[in-house]
Amino acid sequence: MKDFYLRFIVSKLLALFLLLNAAVAQQGDRPNVVLILADDLGYTDISPFGSEINTPNIARLAAEGLSFTNYHTAANCAPARAMLLTGVDSHRNGVPNIPESIPPEQMAYDHYQGVLSDNVVTLASLLQASGYHTYMTGKWHLGHTPALLPSARGFDRTIAMADTGADNWEQRTYLPIYQQANWYADGQTHTLPDDFYSSEYFIDKTIEFIDSNQEDDQPFFAYIPFQAVHMPVQAPREFSDKYAGIYDEGWSVMREKRRVAAEAAGVIPQNTEMIVTPGTLSWNSLTEEQQQHHARRMEVYAGMVDAMDLHIGRLMAYLESIDEYDNTIFIFTSDNGAEGSSIISPTGASMLDQWFNRVGYETGIETLGEKGSWVAIGPSNATIAASPLSFYKFHANEGGLRVPLVMAGPGIEQRGLLTDEFVFVTDLAPTILSLTGVADHRGSWDNQPVEPIIGTDFSNYLAGNAIEIHGESEPIGYELGGSSVLFKGDYKIVINRFEQNETQWHLFNIKVDPGESRDLAAEQPERLAEMLADYEEWEEANNVLPMPEGYNRGRTIFSGGLN
Repeated sequence: MKDFYLRFIVSKLLALFLLLNAAVAQQGDRPNVVLILADDLGYTDISPFGSEINTPNIARLAAEGLSFTNYHTAANCAPARAMLLTGVDSHRNGVPNIPESIPPEQMAYDHYQGVLSDNVVTLASLLQASGYHTYMTGKWHLGHTPALLPSARGFDRTIAMADTGADNWEQRTYLPIYQQANWYADGQTHTLPDDFYSSEYFIDKTIEFIDSNQEDDQPFFAYIPFQAVHMPVQAPREFSDKYAGIYDEGWSVMREKRRVAAEAAGVIPQNTEMIVTPGTLSWNSLTEEQQQHHARRMEVYAGMVDAMDLHIGRLMAYLESIDEYDNTIFIFTSDNGAEGSSIISPTGASMLDQWFNRVGYETGIETLGEKGSWVAIGPSNATIAASPLSFYKFHANEGGLRVPLVMAGPGIEQRGLLTDEFVFVTDLAPTILSLTGVADHRGSWDNQPVEPIIGTDFSNYLAGNAIEIHGESEPIGYELGGSSVLFKGDYKIVINRFEQNETQWHLFNIKVDPGESRDLAAEQPERLAEMLADYEEWEEANNVLPMPEGYNRGRTIFSGGLN
């Protein structure tokens, strides 16, 4: 009898040992995730989408995975980031707009604070609770207080810039709305190194974080929100000089070259029409000096994209060196469309000139992009980055909302292909959870109710086991700063109430007409009415607040004065 009990205990211990081993093995087999978010990158700013900019590492990911040509996000940064990390609509996650743009009338409401709400759970928190190491290096912009920093929202190790943007060469603010550039490391105030360049530093720290836990066999989630190519546009001169002369023919020529290249790559339909975005200057009306300044701005911009790609390649090479590359899901996208700010004029002058002079920023062509310089590409150049789409950041047109999405790695079985299947930013969080085998919180976290994830898990589509992601009858609403959209099937209704002072809704088939060149509102009044009813239902369900009369985004941002 004693032998029997001994054998029984040994067998149970052996079974437990095998079970633990299986769990460890299963954990070790789970894929890593690298989520790369460019800042203000336009639709055709990467080579797989038709760009003249050299992005071989992003192109490699595209060749190894699936590229989405009909992916949509928000028209500015913080709402896009909040939806990306939570899978929850921006009007329910606390970030309906960047806090700098929210008028006082709306700030009186809890769901209009512009910072990540306590009633949402981040993708990082879910992965962390499931045994993932979680890292974040880059721009956060979802809150400054200790409870709002990424170190309190599911990330183990962090390097976080908390503002809308900052200098890429040193620890200094880029706009007079801030007293300082707010950097944090693991929740504590952080001082940047003397040899800092943003894209390089973010990858250095990501590699450092991953390397510190390499031996424990736990998978990792690395979120890398670059500052590239947010203003100030800055790049090492050797990168900018690679594009010398490329943009000398002006935006009309370059926009058409991008359109032709995107067609040839299969990114857009053949014979896609494009409009001239209102406000675009005539290249031939500019002086030679003005043309040179505009062209150099784009050279620096291209250099900044190129440098970002090179550093992405460094991370890819590192993961190969530790045999983790093949077990890593890579996701590359942008937070919104290209930046079309008119802060700097065609002459290189700026509304910020007095501030530039006081703090020592240079805007002349000689050192453009280098340490101590400040530049933005401007609205006319932004039409190159967005080509063949209309408008750019802050606008609810395709140029503001449609950006590249590239996914590669375990679970993405469709490789080297393009798809024009519609995807929205809230779809990424549930899809990443599915690809990693991590359960959705389903509206409850730490025994408290939280906002449920509303995005669609499209992992079956990635595996080649589904033919669509969103059904033709499924409406998806969106609003930011008074500009509103509803997507449904291949169609979109849109109105830009404040950015363009529009009073009428437009209807477009964005599958066949991504350039929004043909308004179908008069031709299809029944479809328009149906989609307007869908939008009103979505607006009410998400408690979307009206914008106050006379709202002006720029005036709100600079309400403290150009101090």
